Amino acid sequence: MIKARYNKCEHDSCVYFKKSDDPTYLMLYVNDMLIAARNKTHFQKLKVQLKKKLDMKDLREVKKILRMEITRDRCSSRLWLSQENHILKMLERLNMAEARPITTLLVGHFKLSSRQCLQSPKEEEKFRVPYASEVGSSCMLCSAPGLT
Repeated sequence: MIKARYNKCEHDSCVYFKKSDDPTYLMLYVNDMLIAARNKTHFQKLKVQLKKKLDMKDLREVKKILRMEITRDRCSSRLWLSQENHILKMLERLNMAEARPITTLLVGHFKLSSRQCLQSPKEEEKFRVPYASEVGSSCMLCSAPGLT
């Protein structure tokens, strides 16, 4: 991308952009790629360049990438990203779909006692989750590349 005169975003190393009146953005994440451009000519030109160098499949207009759903309003030139469904599925896996949202999980003066520990295998099973998987899933909410 550097050879094609694209700049690497200083805030997100997965994002490249070409400065112009109508900038073009290329977002890369492992084997996923997303091109964003207002100008269709710039968009097509970049696709042709990439196809010469890479074995790639054009999936047409993207509706979802990296667990983010993309909604467009072309009339107002607006775009929205949402991870609502990903978050809801994650809460269901954690048996927290009915949990109430709060600003702070634990306040500084909050103390736990042994009486508050889980008392039976049945209670323990309710809270058993694949820890590494859920931590990775929640990290995805913060670290997915995007426009900055």
